[in-house]
Amino acid sequence: MKVLLINGSPHEKGCTYTALSEIKKTLENNNIEAEIFHIGTNPVRGCIGCGGCGKNDGKCVFNDDVVNTIIEKAKTSDAFVFGSPVHYAAPAGALCAVLDRVFYAGSSHFKFKPGAAIVSCRRSGTTASVDCLNKYFTISNMPVISSCYWNMVHGSCAEDVLKDEEGLQIMRGIGNNMAWILKCIKLGKENGINHPIPEPKIRTNFIK
Repeated sequence: MKVLLINGSPHEKGCTYTALSEIKKTLENNNIEAEIFHIGTNPVRGCIGCGGCGKNDGKCVFNDDVVNTIIEKAKTSDAFVFGSPVHYAAPAGALCAVLDRVFYAGSSHFKFKPGAAIVSCRRSGTTASVDCLNKYFTISNMPVISSCYWNMVHGSCAEDVLKDEEGLQIMRGIGNNMAWILKCIKLGKENGINHPIPEPKIRTNFIK
């Protein structure tokens, strides 16, 4: 079993990475493989809604950034953690641009796999940011992993996060809960209990 942890911060080894590292360590203590993937600082375009991914084997037609790399990694991952700093009471813009395209083009590789969102900030805007990231899971039939408090750490630098004892405990809770759910899913599959079969999609709008 493998968990892909995506670092959506422009800082590769900053606060978000420190929080994700605590989750990674906890997962590995539970014999779960874990990888932290940094989205980097190169420009990431937003989704243009062209629908080309439907004709491109579930890959985005734009192949000049990390989006298709993440889609490939998602194919062999059993669960996900998305980490982001808080920018203007919202997740980092680059991460949102990545996730918009990853979920639009590669949605089939995320369905029924557990997901957790964690955020890092100096002071506030955390719950709004977590809510935003959780919406990628809840539109994709993904179990959402929680902890003993909202999924956040605080600090202006990595050293501050290491002093946030409650925040680190929350991260360990995410790791332990993620490992528990993954093991339950594995045990269920071994005993013939698979995920539900979705109904055919019904699409409506509000135009009379």
